[in-house]
Amino acid sequence: MFTKRSKLDKMLEMLRELTAHKAYADSRLLAAVRDNASAAADPEVVELLQHILLANRFWLLSILGQPFVLEAESRRSASIEELAERFRATHEAESQWLASAVEADLARTIESSLMPGGNARVIDAWMQVCLHSHGHRSQCAKLLRKHGTVPPTLDFIIWRRR
Repeated sequence: MFTKRSKLDKMLEMLRELTAHKAYADSRLLAAVRDNASAAADPEVVELLQHILLANRFWLLSILGQPFVLEAESRRSASIEELAERFRATHEAESQWLASAVEADLARTIESSLMPGGNARVIDAWMQVCLHSHGHRSQCAKLLRKHGTVPPTLDFIIWRRR
């Protein structure tokens, strides 16, 4: 039987897919960096990856209603392996939240002095997470080329077909 789905319900489904793709793309990117010693040692690459993780964690913790302690979250990972593990744990927490999220969760407003304007709807915050990460992965791909590595193909449409 066909049931009418709300706009937010459709968005929730798409956000789950975008988040799953983000986890896939981040892990492939981190593996490519790990496999290139020059890239793994490049402060610009590492700083960019740390920035992606910091932003992801800010939005996730804000949505979960948990404290975001900038000093603790800004801690630099000791290695690419540790950074990859922090990404993995964050992706897992994102997926767990999204698995149980309902329409009302997306419509909710979150607040923080660190947000532009001081607040955001959860649906907008989650789109920010996905789009922000995507943009910075593109920057990382350019840096990988500079280090002589062909970056992995991370396109959503290709991932979707696998």
